[in-house]
Amino acid sequence: MAELVRVRFDLAYEGTDFAGWAKQPGLRTVQGELEGALARLYSGLGVLPSVVVAGRTDAGVHAQGQVVHLDLTPEQAANIRISRIALSVNGVLGRVADIVVRRTSVAPEGFDARFSALWRRYEYRIADTLPARSPLTRRITAWTTKVLDVDAMQEVANELLGLHDWASFCKPRAFATTIRTLQDFRWSRGDDGIVSATLQADAFCHSMVRAVVGASVAVGEGRLALDDIVRLRDALERTSAFKVMPARGLTLTEVGYPDAAGLAQRAEETRARRSRELLAEHRLAIGLQID
Repeated sequence: MAELVRVRFDLAYEGTDFAGWAKQPGLRTVQGELEGALARLYSGLGVLPSVVVAGRTDAGVHAQGQVVHLDLTPEQAANIRISRIALSVNGVLGRVADIVVRRTSVAPEGFDARFSALWRRYEYRIADTLPARSPLTRRITAWTTKVLDVDAMQEVANELLGLHDWASFCKPRAFATTIRTLQDFRWSRGDDGIVSATLQADAFCHSMVRAVVGASVAVGEGRLALDDIVRLRDALERTSAFKVMPARGLTLTEVGYPDAAGLAQRAEETRARRSRELLAEHRLAIGLQID
């Protein structure tokens, strides 16, 4: 069997009009639009597999540094020069589109967009004053009505750093772990008045970023104290004590990978860990049902 050619795609999208990343029947999604454009480019050259994404984004969430990979047969790879696939896809998507493929390249050996990733980094933007609000950025910025205490929000960020069970901040998914390592969490106010958070983790569970930001905002507005956030985190239960922030303020900015020598090893380690986590969660679920 001929060896497949793995292609890395670096892309950006404005998520407002998408029902998230993953394909869903009858809904417009980023994956659906990208794979639809690719299917047109490679029509008559066999069926393309689904693209593999570094991190699925929810409805309304944006990306500047999303990464996917796609495996092409030698015949498909010969149809368009790899470096020009980006131009061809963008041509199908339209001259002014809400998805842009910024670069396509031959992936190094062992590369897996999802499992080779060391970390994902997000930014969340908030306009908390009238001068900071701009109709030009309203689709990528959340608006609040109270001036935020950024120093108090940074205290929340400092407390939440590290390895925790994030069950209080995640929407549960069957057999999925909620244990994650939050590697970086910083708040700042820019010269334009925008309050922004930078969050980085090995991976994030469903709605975790927007919930953690919501907890910080509750403290920044004076509605909760730092001790309340610690107590809610350790309770390991979803809560209505703070709001999950709107999707529009959230952008996936970058995905980090090891050097070429460490790609395959990282992918193998991640797959093994995910398999162990799924097995443990499954056994726990069975035990709960039996009880």
